Amino acid sequence: MEILQNIAAVVLLLGVMILFHEMGHYWAALLFDVHVEAFSFGFGPRILGFRRGETDFRVSLVPFGGYVKMLGEQMGDETTVVTDPRSFLAKPRWQRMVIAFAGPFMNVVLSVGLLTGLFMYKYPKVQGADEPFIVGWNLPNSVAAQAGIQEGDKILKFDDVATPTFKQLQMLELNAINRPVAVAIERQGKPIYLTLTPKMDDKKPAPPVGWLPKYQLLVQGVRSEMDAARVLKPKDIMLEIDGKPVYAVQRLHYILKEGGGKPVELTFSRDGQIHKEMITPKISTIEDGTKQYLLGVNLTPRYVFVQLPFTEAVRESLHDNWNDAGLIFNSLKGIVERRLSAKQLSGPIGIAKQAGEASREGTAYYIGFMSMVSMNLAILNLMPIPILDGGLILTLLIEMLMRRDLSLQFKENVFKLGFVFLMTLMAFVIYNDISRYAG
Repeated sequence: MEILQNIAAVVLLLGVMILFHEMGHYWAALLFDVHVEAFSFGFGPRILGFRRGETDFRVSLVPFGGYVKMLGEQMGDETTVVTDPRSFLAKPRWQRMVIAFAGPFMNVVLSVGLLTGLFMYKYPKVQGADEPFIVGWNLPNSVAAQAGIQEGDKILKFDDVATPTFKQLQMLELNAINRPVAVAIERQGKPIYLTLTPKMDDKKPAPPVGWLPKYQLLVQGVRSEMDAARVLKPKDIMLEIDGKPVYAVQRLHYILKEGGGKPVELTFSRDGQIHKEMITPKISTIEDGTKQYLLGVNLTPRYVFVQLPFTEAVRESLHDNWNDAGLIFNSLKGIVERRLSAKQLSGPIGIAKQAGEASREGTAYYIGFMSMVSMNLAILNLMPIPILDGGLILTLLIEMLMRRDLSLQFKENVFKLGFVFLMTLMAFVIYNDISRYAG
């Protein structure tokens, strides 16, 4: 059932992404009076569709991606420039650049629009997310644990950025992979100065420093067949297990593993009242095939719902999307500089799994995930890789500077090189997914 939910979630996700992206190209082409021959969801043979005016709107056999086919756009179609003034190549280069840019631009518009709508309606914002980062727990053997960072430490400065929030730290850590950075923390009112070197583990993706934020955990759901269903209800707040504060799901799993399946004393809050109950974990097989002791509780950081007027919602959306874009750029920068491993990249299987998880957490989380993926797609398409929109834009910029067209043979060779690169990349990320979730 979970696999079917993942498939449904990613199909809807990709459908919306493709629709907005290709509509950007389509509308820009119509703006400059370019003859659009086809608007396709997917690639390969046509399965079904309809014709409106001169355009064939179709669904094709291979469901990954889509395209807008314009007259004179394909390699070898230069003769259409002479025979048809409505061909793509007959238009000035700046117009062709606008058409190429319009697809990624619409993905940015979608990303900003989705978050704006969420902020106006009901956006689940983690309590404390806008406050300076306070350590809730360190992953065992992590950089933070080895440096002696303790629960309750407040980060005063990380690499010249004062009192960073959790989101800011995510970006800063990625930018500092394998590079020593100065860190200042506050413990019991006194400053402590350290030097940390963030690292990434290819086999077990984890935060580069390994510290987790001090966020209270909210019960979203409980599996009916587990012992926890006897005492826990949605909206309960998890406080302690066996007297140990729990601010991260990973901390919970670590305590249960240490206990070896023995009953644990759970401290939780309900309607402001503190409760203590003994609960027996149950060993279960998780997605990667390993055995793990579980309580059967779906936990999420405690959040409050935010409703903002339009202008403030737009501002918050732009701020969050700017941060997301920064994370993407820093990740790509780290891979290019070989500070980050390309094994961190996810493919269609990973995206489907994440989409399914987001949909099960609720509509707001799914829309937030869709916004993030849309921004990822925009940035990916603007990369200067032949066959992508960014590659076409770069080619047009070069031709504008040279004041002449590059040779057809050169463009065909570059196009083939870009196609091989993308196919290799696709095979690589699919292999990453299989290794991560089936290995």
